[in-house]
Amino acid sequence: MELNTIQEVENTTVVNINKVLYSGNVVVTGGRNGEAKSSDGKLNIELTSPGAKGNGTNPEQLLAAGWSACFIGAMHLGAVKMGVTLPSDLSVNTSIDLATNDDGFFLQAHLQIILPGLPVDEARKVVETAHATCPYSKATRGNINVKIDVVV
Repeated sequence: MELNTIQEVENTTVVNINKVLYSGNVVVTGGRNGEAKSSDGKLNIELTSPGAKGNGTNPEQLLAAGWSACFIGAMHLGAVKMGVTLPSDLSVNTSIDLATNDDGFFLQAHLQIILPGLPVDEARKVVETAHATCPYSKATRGNINVKIDVVV
């Protein structure tokens, strides 16, 4: 098999990387109606199209799960630096919409950050810091519509 590499740099900000901390490797076969398997065997799932019956999940749900988990991690890191104690029952409810317009298919996101009992000003500061540092937020910034609501 011949391998041709395409590096996307046109109209893109190239980020200099000092050190790779982890590489998640997943092979998908069959597209939206196939399966996804990670190289370490920890992920092995069936895929289905959004709204389809049967077992499996879809890429939008996977993005929502990954972004939510990453965002919570970014909140914890930011809160430690700010000296804020996060509630143990915090959660992130993320919706990823598959949408269309005249130019084709697009994604948009709505993150509802639930920080029960945290003062509003602290909650907003933690969420703003997390959104500025979370790798998923960075990857999507300026590329898709993102709405973030903070619930205390």
